[in-house]
Amino acid sequence: MDMTAYALFAQDKLHVTFNDPSLLVTAFTHRSYLNEHKKTVSEHNERLEFLGDAVLELVVTEYLYINYKDPEGVLTNWRSSLVRTESIGAAAAKFEFEPLLRLSRGEKRGTDRARAQILANSFEAVTGALYLDQGYDAAKVFITESVVSTFQHILASGSWMDPKSHLQELAQSQDAATPVYKVISEEGPDHDKVFTVGVYVNGSLRGQGNGPSKQAGQQKAAEAALTFYVTADAQT
Repeated sequence: MDMTAYALFAQDKLHVTFNDPSLLVTAFTHRSYLNEHKKTVSEHNERLEFLGDAVLELVVTEYLYINYKDPEGVLTNWRSSLVRTESIGAAAAKFEFEPLLRLSRGEKRGTDRARAQILANSFEAVTGALYLDQGYDAAKVFITESVVSTFQHILASGSWMDPKSHLQELAQSQDAATPVYKVISEEGPDHDKVFTVGVYVNGSLRGQGNGPSKQAGQQKAAEAALTFYVTADAQT
């Protein structure tokens, strides 16, 4: 696909027409792609990502400040839930950014976790590109429709809380017990190990998850256990 067709395709995904489409092309260009196309590509998206990250945080902060009177600590946790990798990666997935990513052959074969981070980074880069091309208000509309719009769901589900803290609250209130985490298995070499961790409440397995560290595995296990509690609540 030539660059003109690529830019038109990317703009169609965003439902936005850029004054300078090259900004959008750069927003989807990963560093690894530049390394393989040095003769034809001169810039990757990390500077736009840096800018977009700041714009994203400002828009989210402004929304929370204007609409909620809660203490700073609560607002900070809410903001973190909206701008974290999972939230903005999900927004990028909804726009179907993945086919637009310009990656090296090696990165295309990367792990799901690496791809999720690249997607999140691309969302920030697109935000930065939109800010440069059309200003703060246009970037604000994009962020509001794609990220801020999910806040009520985040608030209702309690997913803004750290999964382990949230699980502990539920387990203590519903089962009068504290969750216990145990490593079920370890696989892979030391430099690329995967831990499978289970979380138990009153001796019963409530969830398990995988991660590159015990802490990451615990977080995933807690998330799985939260699904158990949500399902149980829905059935009562």
